[in-house]
Amino acid sequence: MAMFELTGVRKSFERTEVLKGVDLDIADGEFISLVGPSGCGKSTLLRIIAGLEDQTDGSVRIGGDVVDGIRPADRNLAMVFQSYALYPHLTVFNNIAVPLRMRRLSALQRLPLVRWLVPGTRSAECGIHADVEKVAELLGMRDLLHRKPAQLSGGQRQRVAVGRAIVREPRGFLLDEPLSNLDAKLRVHMRTEIAQLHRRLAATFIYVTHDQAEAMTMSDRIAVMMDGNIIQIGSPDDVYDDPQDLRVAEFIGSPKINILEGATVGEDRALVLAGHRIPISVSEQAGRSISVGIRPEAMRLASSEGALVSGRLAHKENLGAEVLLHVDVDGQSAPVIVRLDHGGARSIRIGEMIDLTFAMEDLRLFDKAGRRVGAKAAQKELAYG
Repeated sequence: MAMFELTGVRKSFERTEVLKGVDLDIADGEFISLVGPSGCGKSTLLRIIAGLEDQTDGSVRIGGDVVDGIRPADRNLAMVFQSYALYPHLTVFNNIAVPLRMRRLSALQRLPLVRWLVPGTRSAECGIHADVEKVAELLGMRDLLHRKPAQLSGGQRQRVAVGRAIVREPRGFLLDEPLSNLDAKLRVHMRTEIAQLHRRLAATFIYVTHDQAEAMTMSDRIAVMMDGNIIQIGSPDDVYDDPQDLRVAEFIGSPKINILEGATVGEDRALVLAGHRIPISVSEQAGRSISVGIRPEAMRLASSEGALVSGRLAHKENLGAEVLLHVDVDGQSAPVIVRLDHGGARSIRIGEMIDLTFAMEDLRLFDKAGRRVGAKAAQKELAYG
């Protein structure tokens, strides 16, 4: 296995700059996800690591070796694509065996009929057979080895594609949105399988996805990409709880974070929201506008006397154990989303007025440019970054 080091990686297609100087270190055996909206450059970055694209500037190291200009086959990396890319006329066994035969057999040993007359072919094929059987056992698909891709489900085909990558024993695995063609239920199942596979192999996984749920549930670290840059990198908990940019806060989390508009910094540096003075000191000049972020699960029902936000219930989403309330609040362009347990929301009816509150430490403040703003309570520090 290997560690990866990307330094100042840039990529331009004619006059369009797709990557704008990406720096990224990935530890040996780490599972890291590159996550971001479509067009942010994450797949291009993965292809540069794989050697399928040449960077315009910057350097890529794998295991301490500079690989710039080295062709993909010589980087010893395995790539799993969004499409399964299986050979339809070959069995599962032979699909998995393809990279081993390309590596271990000569051109003459790969020819039909003639191959068995070439010395060494039988012993090489015995080794290939043993390695394919071992991977099939690891992935729980020994009973599928004699089927062809048309006889498999989507999840089984993706498992074959992963098996073909594993059998090579590469220095790292590159996965480019491998679950996007699967239905929702199967995606959840395959997320678990891939995470468990990573733990068993202890290999380096670089995973590209636009689905933040995939990144949150599988990764050791998440690199959030926007507009060709990595704007925050950290553990799933760090990125969710401590976003350093408004774009990160809005992208990570489902339902997404509430952004309350119209807040300002008062003369005494306190936060003023919807006419309420919030007793925290904001590290911004008085009079500045502030965006206030608060996760739906941090909102709580309150009495009218203790309310910090009030509005009319416009919609309820019953998710079984939980309920999402969509509350129309004066001065806000989007409904405020509140996540409650089913019992707490049972008696609330559409059209009712609702009073809401929240803990001061659950607020995430951002300036006009979307950068995180520090804040502290009057007596003790709060965890604002």
